[in-house]
Amino acid sequence: MYQYCLFDLDGTLTDPREGITKCVQYALHHYGIEEPDLTKLEAFIGPPLADSFMQFYGFPEQKAWEACTVYRERFIPVGAYENKVFEGVPEMLQQMKEKGIQIAIASSKPEVSVRKILEHFDLMRYFDVVVGSAPDGSHGTK
Repeated sequence: MYQYCLFDLDGTLTDPREGITKCVQYALHHYGIEEPDLTKLEAFIGPPLADSFMQFYGFPEQKAWEACTVYRERFIPVGAYENKVFEGVPEMLQQMKEKGIQIAIASSKPEVSVRKILEHFDLMRYFDVVVGSAPDGSHGTK
């Protein structure tokens, strides 16, 4: 039996599609870029946010970090909660805890946001360790 289990948040425990894509759309709009098709923004799910603005929209590094700030204007109060826990996740985590498995989460999302999402969905109680990126982008890769 396993003693430890490490999870990612986005796309593993929760479906963040709506919140992330709408927040990217919001940030792009700030720069005069209109993207009505949210499916085109799904590539932002997973990788560090600034890297995605640079890769997919050619933003220079400084502008990419500014876009992250604009993104968070919507993400912190709204987008973080436009998230859905995948079916069966709470039950699975409960069973793992009952078996004595230590559960951790590692995310490229800022740790403060990871914690807020876990608390909002009453999942925080299952995790022994929660690690995410720092607000300055350090620790941004898993």
